[in-house]
Amino acid sequence: MSESEREPSREPNAPPAAAAAPGAPPTGSASGTPASGDATGQAAPSQQELAVRSALETVMDPEINLSVIDLGLIREVRFLDPPKTLIRMMLTTPFCPYAPQMIEDVKQAVTSVVPQECEVEILPDAWSPDLMPDPGLLGFSY
Repeated sequence: MSESEREPSREPNAPPAAAAAPGAPPTGSASGTPASGDATGQAAPSQQELAVRSALETVMDPEINLSVIDLGLIREVRFLDPPKTLIRMMLTTPFCPYAPQMIEDVKQAVTSVVPQECEVEILPDAWSPDLMPDPGLLGFSY
């Protein structure tokens, strides 16, 4: 086979031609579907979601003194169209007296890395230490 008959080659680490441009919305974000996988492990999280989750490490539950990420309270991060970030989270207890402050802290942390409107939806699900990435952070066995 001659050199002209071969397929054009690309650099070993170059992305495929069909890859989205950096900063482009992740696939599925225009329809309001999750931009990345959730706890079911559907897809790898986007850079945008990783930045949001990193910012949320600074939002602490004032009673337990662990972040909303360490407690497993953040259940879903979505990027919607029109541009809006949707955070679905749970609380450690129903009727948590710190809920209003935590919601505001989550919104502030998210908008610090993704400059668009942020909505926080509180899920009615019951929280348990099983939802934590590392339940040992609580300092006791259950």
